Amino acid sequence: MSEHEPCSPFALGGTSESPSRAHSGVSRSTSTCGSALGEIGFVGLGHMGRPMAANLAAAGRRVIAYVRRSDQLGELAGLGLSPTTDIGDLLDCDVVISMLPDDDAVSEVVFGGRDDHLDGLAAGLMPGAIHLSMSTISTAAASVLAGEHARHGQGYVAAPVFGNPDAAKARQLFIVAAGAPADIERCRPVLDSLGQRTFTVGSDPGDANLFKLLGNMMSATALEMLGEVVAVVRKRGLDPQPFIDIMTSAMFGGRAHRIYGDKIAKQVYTPGFVLPLVLKDVRLALAEAEKAGAPMPSVGVVRDRLISGIARGYGDLDWTALGLIAAEEAGLYAVASVTAG
Repeated sequence: MSEHEPCSPFALGGTSESPSRAHSGVSRSTSTCGSALGEIGFVGLGHMGRPMAANLAAAGRRVIAYVRRSDQLGELAGLGLSPTTDIGDLLDCDVVISMLPDDDAVSEVVFGGRDDHLDGLAAGLMPGAIHLSMSTISTAAASVLAGEHARHGQGYVAAPVFGNPDAAKARQLFIVAAGAPADIERCRPVLDSLGQRTFTVGSDPGDANLFKLLGNMMSATALEMLGEVVAVVRKRGLDPQPFIDIMTSAMFGGRAHRIYGDKIAKQVYTPGFVLPLVLKDVRLALAEAEKAGAPMPSVGVVRDRLISGIARGYGDLDWTALGLIAAEEAGLYAVASVTAG
């Protein structure tokens, strides 16, 4: 299942009714968690997952990559992966990584498909295996998934990432990990092959997902403000690039301002983190905030901008298109560019 394929509804507490598949090789127990990693499974070969899986293969790991469409097998094999259209081929792996778009997609992989009666990872993986969930999902989903894996004697580590597809390709991701300490340490070689730094935030997997969601909101609101100020500069007939250069050299030198400010100034909206997925994260973050009794009004503005942009047909553009939406609101009617900046 790729990051952009449709998925079934997320049923909290649902389980697969199919019997566990028979495994080849020697059966494991939870006592083997400290052993060296063997094969790695990967589910979710989209914009982010594909370069991540390729990096693991380049690091010498055997990566079994699951996709639904057979026309992708040749391309994935060319990246050094062992592609398959049978998710059952992942069930003997020591670690299975998921890089999927939302709660529903990860739930389907863990609990199993209801239409095709396939076992999910929880019912099929051997005891001692670890599901390394690198998707951006809700804290509630993380808790349910962790509980289901624990029920089957398996580990569950949440490890969402900060970074875009270019960062994934360059192994420059920042990873936020939470789960049982022994499981995180066992996954450490994998994490080190994928990112430049891993931050461990505790044993509750949901905490990693909360941090990821809130971090994305900081970036999203920064992008919204960048779009607004660039629109003002352009409306005054000035080139916004010198303004961005000054601001990122003076008061706003963070990665989000430097990377995305330059793209917004150049009107580059190359598909990466597309607007519907950003909106999904915004809604999850607002739900977390409501649950905590802590309003986030600036994020509400971003939500409305995203809804507007998707309604205007910009759903396939990167979240830098918040700058395009701001420009249109200012009467500039910018033309969206999808070329590399």
